[in-house]
Amino acid sequence: MHIPKSTTAEIDVLTFEDALKPSNNESYDRARWLYVPDFYSEYRYILGTRGKKPLICIGINPSTAEPDNLDNTLKSAERIALHNGYDSFIMFNVYAQRATDPDDMEREFNPMMHRENMKAFEYILSISEEKPAVWAAWGTIIEKRGYLRDCVLSMIEIGERYGAEWFTAGKRSKAKGHPHHPLYLKKDSGLDPFDVFGYCQSL
Repeated sequence: MHIPKSTTAEIDVLTFEDALKPSNNESYDRARWLYVPDFYSEYRYILGTRGKKPLICIGINPSTAEPDNLDNTLKSAERIALHNGYDSFIMFNVYAQRATDPDDMEREFNPMMHRENMKAFEYILSISEEKPAVWAAWGTIIEKRGYLRDCVLSMIEIGERYGAEWFTAGKRSKAKGHPHHPLYLKKDSGLDPFDVFGYCQSL
């Protein structure tokens, strides 16, 4: 479990540019893993495997996963990425604060952390050698905080500049069309095109 010790405004949050710089952490294979920042902290911008054709999986906020120590959600995301013909997966989150229980996420939006998180999103779109594939996979958790919808809208705007294509996997919720969370999906689940802007407008 990861329970935030404080709000992110009360801690030193690295800019994305600084977080990209390697530290002295040699506990994982940097040639295989993309991990930003590269040490365990109260926040995480990026976690995934390196490749030429990644599937970018979007959750709400990170939990405890690290390189070589994936949680079940990320294990499922990696399996589905490989099944659908991608050579790697990248886990990104709408909001970068670590919290195993989304109810523990901070109630006050931190604009600095959001700004740097969006720089991280633009970075992972830029390293895709093909048109970026973005898998919306946040379930109903997006309803936990009012600021999360606006964070997704920022991501849509950035994605348009890179020609990003959005997908979901599994059935969307009946009431509001929320994309399915990866945890309970079959490993051979396919991807379906997703009108993410229309979805956000309906929230």
